[in-house]
Amino acid sequence: MDLGLTRFSEVVTRDDFALDHAALLIGAWDHPGRRVEPYREQLDAIADSVADDVAGAPDGIERARAISACLFERLGFRGNVDDYYDPRNSFLADVLERRTGIPITLSVVYLEVARRLGVLAQGVNFPGHFLVRVAIEDAWLFLDPFGGGRSLAPPDLEALLRKTTTPDAVLEPSAVAAASKRQIVSRMLVNLAGIYGRNGDLVRSLDVLERLAILEPSNSRIARDLAQLRSHVDGLN
Repeated sequence: MDLGLTRFSEVVTRDDFALDHAALLIGAWDHPGRRVEPYREQLDAIADSVADDVAGAPDGIERARAISACLFERLGFRGNVDDYYDPRNSFLADVLERRTGIPITLSVVYLEVARRLGVLAQGVNFPGHFLVRVAIEDAWLFLDPFGGGRSLAPPDLEALLRKTTTPDAVLEPSAVAAASKRQIVSRMLVNLAGIYGRNGDLVRSLDVLERLAILEPSNSRIARDLAQLRSHVDGLN
């Protein structure tokens, strides 16, 4: 097992692993010497910069908006609409450096800043477009980090669902349920598997599948695909 894979395994096999730590280890195949701590400290600094605004907010909606304003207005984080399938959009370290990414990595930035500030925020495994929900008193406020942190009312969520799935889709509670940290990291890796598969990059596909197998050890389909890909890559060497 290579060092990057070992580090990933050490983190995600814990019962309650740190989401930022696991996400920052994705992409180690391209950056084997990259340290995680400077990026976690960057998230600390972002949270510190908006802490007073969040503390002074009168309610949950304003706390959520304060974080959005910091990330998407002041710091300029944005969705990468020009090169959506660039693998770097799925590497949290690159997203922090470049301030551009895809829905799930921008959501992870939001979630990790919110966590540091004591704001209850959860990832939402929405079909085709990852979202964030923030607790606001007795309800949830749904946000689209890829869309600059805009809030989404139920009609907006249904319209987005019909855009990402089928024109007659109906919004069900399961579509807006909270995603676990394991599900978030798994979806990040599945996104990368699609990108590398589309590009015919078997070696990088293998890197991704090895991590998915560690993350989901009981998933027989992943185990089967990994065995087949390992055999294929070994046959090329």
